[in-house]
Amino acid sequence: MAFTSIIFKNPNTGAMKEAPVGFSWTTFFFGLFPALFRGDWKWAIIQLILGAITFGLSNILFMFIYNKLYIKELIGAGFKAQSIASGDMNFASAKIGMQIPMLEAA
Repeated sequence: MAFTSIIFKNPNTGAMKEAPVGFSWTTFFFGLFPALFRGDWKWAIIQLILGAITFGLSNILFMFIYNKLYIKELIGAGFKAQSIASGDMNFASAKIGMQIPMLEAA
């Protein structure tokens, strides 16, 4: 199971997404399907192509890095962290290796 989950909100559109932090068990068990269900088409296609080239061995890499890649994509798309399911946001930021932008409280 992932370490925790962060709830992201896009301040411009109001869209909300939940992103797990840590090891991706869903990618471990289901390969590229978590990326498809999250609407992360870019990484789903990359996983499909690399999986075909490496006969599925690339999934070993993706189960360790996919959640981090997904969070970086959300931040790049303008999403900001609204809340964290459990734990500390600073610890989650350290686990990802980058500062997570927070939504300003209104």
